[in-house]
Amino acid sequence: MTDSFEIVDGFLRKKSVARMGLFDLPWPDTLRKWVEEQGYPEDKGRPMAPGKYFGFDMVGCGGWFDLMPLRGHWEALEETDEWIVTRNGAGASLKNWKRKSGTPEHIDFRMTSREIWEKDYRPHLIATDPHRLNIVNDRASLQKTRAKGRWAFFGNLFIFEQMRSSLGDMCMFESMLLDPDWIHDFNRVYTDFYKAHYALLFKEAGIPDGIWIYEDMGYSRGLFCSPKTLEKLFFPYYKEIVDFFHSYDLPVVLHTCGGITDALPLIVDAGFDALNPMEVKAGCDAVAFAETYGDKLAFVGGLDARILESGDRSEIEREVTRICTGMKACGGRYLFGSDHSLSTNVDLADFEYAVQVYKEQMMY
Repeated sequence: MTDSFEIVDGFLRKKSVARMGLFDLPWPDTLRKWVEEQGYPEDKGRPMAPGKYFGFDMVGCGGWFDLMPLRGHWEALEETDEWIVTRNGAGASLKNWKRKSGTPEHIDFRMTSREIWEKDYRPHLIATDPHRLNIVNDRASLQKTRAKGRWAFFGNLFIFEQMRSSLGDMCMFESMLLDPDWIHDFNRVYTDFYKAHYALLFKEAGIPDGIWIYEDMGYSRGLFCSPKTLEKLFFPYYKEIVDFFHSYDLPVVLHTCGGITDALPLIVDAGFDALNPMEVKAGCDAVAFAETYGDKLAFVGGLDARILESGDRSEIEREVTRICTGMKACGGRYLFGSDHSLSTNVDLADFEYAVQVYKEQMMY
């Protein structure tokens, strides 16, 4: 195979490459199930890193840091054998299940007005704080990943996800209409916060090969808010953070679940270099996206995870073939993978079969 770094770096920089890439994300629960029931190997008592086992061309190696206004704050409110409710440093109370992956259940939120934001939380986000960063671990992970020839990326949430986890959905969406200046101020403060802390992380841990930004702007039926609202309240800050990373010569991949088709023009205009995961059940089609925006974006994912979960090998072969041949026909720059990570409903052998079919067709 051609070197993984050259493949990923090439298609993100609009260069000609020899083959498509490969990347996906099994849930931690999925890896444990594969180990316990399906012969997936362990490495030092833990499930082997999927990037190593499957030969993924890109590997996440850090970039996560403490985003909460009250750094290091974690308060257990209620707990059973099955779940725990905690309050984080943004005042949000969330319920997490102990034995299964998934997004937490929202219980309550304290940051429910601009006055509370300005008094109790905003002041803690102004200064650059090196204690928020994982400098030693990120530096070691970056060096280790690079030594293996993989495209090494840092990743983190950004303003949309941070706002949802701080204000809660109801307050967030109401405030977009009733107090847009607060939304702008939140986004202004956090954009400056991200830029300052990433600049420090790059200086102390090293500069990766690229960045992933995780922002779920859609759900099963479309966007959480209109493209016009996104354009006014959020995308100026997306463009600013993308420009910031580009100033370090770093390509930027946007991960956003749900039905995001109507936001594609905004995503392109903001300067993102690639899009993931293109959720089929929410109306996305990776090949159709590539036919329209292939000169602007590269694409990561797009294989309907429900087909993998079905275990129907003929359907898996048909869909993998459709995507691979469609991408080649339109010149799409593509990393093969699922449209929403690999849940516990996906058997190891079925994903391995999908990868096998991809490898048979991966050459351009």
